[in-house]
Amino acid sequence: MADFIGHFSVIPDPRIERSKKYPLIEILFLCMSAVVSGAEGWEEIEDFGQARQDWLRHFLPYRNGIAGHDAIARVMSRLDPKALQTSFVGWMQDVVTLSERTVVAIDGKTLRRSFKNGDRKSAIHMVNAWAVANKMVLGQSKVDGKSNEIKAIPELLDILALKGAIISIDAMGCQRAIAEKIIKKKADYVLALKGNQPELSQGFGNYSGICPWSLKVAAMRK
Repeated sequence: MADFIGHFSVIPDPRIERSKKYPLIEILFLCMSAVVSGAEGWEEIEDFGQARQDWLRHFLPYRNGIAGHDAIARVMSRLDPKALQTSFVGWMQDVVTLSERTVVAIDGKTLRRSFKNGDRKSAIHMVNAWAVANKMVLGQSKVDGKSNEIKAIPELLDILALKGAIISIDAMGCQRAIAEKIIKKKADYVLALKGNQPELSQGFGNYSGICPWSLKVAAMRK
């Protein structure tokens, strides 16, 4: 709990002083606990808090009880997403130890029901780094669309400690810059190779190749 408070207490509170009935750290801990327990949506987060108040108070006071779902939504929507991501990634790196040869799967997903009514193109698309053995997201980054995963993946790699891990990415991530980034992180990679790399695919066909960071890959020198 000290790790959680240490990482998340630095997130700026966007509210004015008189509207801080529910401390930000309590809202963040409630949301994190509820989502990990399977809650989907603000109302389910509030329901979780009402049902688990005694458990939550083992860790934080919750002197004013549990915030309503509307209040939770307002606060969370106004937080600085970069600050929230930095705190989350730092917390994950403190509480999760990646063992040697751990597989970290990086993949893009569109969040269910995140689009505006009548406009499915506005759905939120995220790139996630999933530690397979730990069954936990190590970090994630929002992108404008699937085509922008190529830009988002290196940014996500930058904030993760991946030494000794095996990074798997689908064909979208089969890019020289991404492979070089993983090598600099002293990790290995498994990249799917398809038609988006025509010169390589002509020689090898569709496959997934493993390239250790300690080796010089001929394809990357060209």
